[in-house]
Amino acid sequence: MPEFWKSSGLQLVERTAQGWMAVTPELIRAYLARPEIHPVEESCANEIALFESLMGDPLRPVSAADLDALADRDAADNYRIVLGYRDQLVRNGTLEGAYLDMMRRGSITVPPVFIDQLVHIVVGGMLAARADPMELRAGETLFREQSVNTDDDRVLLADAEIVERFAQSEQSGLGQLLAETGTPMRRIDLDILNEDNKQIYWERSDRFDTVIDVRTGQPANTALARVIETWVRHFLSLEVSVTPTETIEDRAWRWHIGLDRDATEMLNALYRGEDVEETDKKRLLALFRMEIFDQDRIQADVRGRPVYLAMAASPTKRLRLKPQNLLINMPLARTA
Repeated sequence: MPEFWKSSGLQLVERTAQGWMAVTPELIRAYLARPEIHPVEESCANEIALFESLMGDPLRPVSAADLDALADRDAADNYRIVLGYRDQLVRNGTLEGAYLDMMRRGSITVPPVFIDQLVHIVVGGMLAARADPMELRAGETLFREQSVNTDDDRVLLADAEIVERFAQSEQSGLGQLLAETGTPMRRIDLDILNEDNKQIYWERSDRFDTVIDVRTGQPANTALARVIETWVRHFLSLEVSVTPTETIEDRAWRWHIGLDRDATEMLNALYRGEDVEETDKKRLLALFRMEIFDQDRIQADVRGRPVYLAMAASPTKRLRLKPQNLLINMPLARTA
């Protein structure tokens, strides 16, 4: 299959027998080479020596005295953050293990971008064998914020960073000058993926500049359901079936999981029988019904019942999925 997401760092990890992504010195070295860590012209000799030693041995211990010896206190603080993350990855051994550990304990002390990068690698690894561009684009929603457009009765998701970048270029001095002179401004190339054109994704996967329509019945909606199934199976070894649905009409509603903060709030309110404003309901982008096959692993009060999933746009028309919700909020039975 064609290469994709070369920027993810997937080539820097190794698969375990379980299929998880093992932490390697090469991956740690890449984190230590980030601009926040890389020495600059003003860096002191101790900072340069520390950096060079870590490039040679990314897993070497670094003491508090080593960091106190750095003249630049900001650089020392950056090292503490990155090295703390390094130690957490190494302690768990795999990216998946570290992710589950952080999410289950609720102790996320690293920048959000590190978590997004981790999920980027994991999603790339778990979808690599599926060779479906639509699923890969749907998978982007697990680690990249989306801008939502619901015009023309569609539910379009575009990468928020790309949309913002284009908006800023339009507001620049050049953009204003072109507008004032009547010169046509460059339009951003954001193609909506469908079954006929989805092969264009391969050469553009690292540009994050394609759009998907996640309405019920659309290929991207089905693709997202497959991604959710794969995510749950990959982390929990739990077989599930996720089916798009348009409503929740269930007198025996037992469990639900919001895929983002706004959807969680809405589902909680609906479950309690509270009224939800129509304007808020219109922000619901997709609903899914999840069936869990191994009922012995599920809480007794949920056995035989589906789990409802939902995602919703924020009031500012953004979508920021929290894929960890599928792992930490799953109604798993307690183990001895």
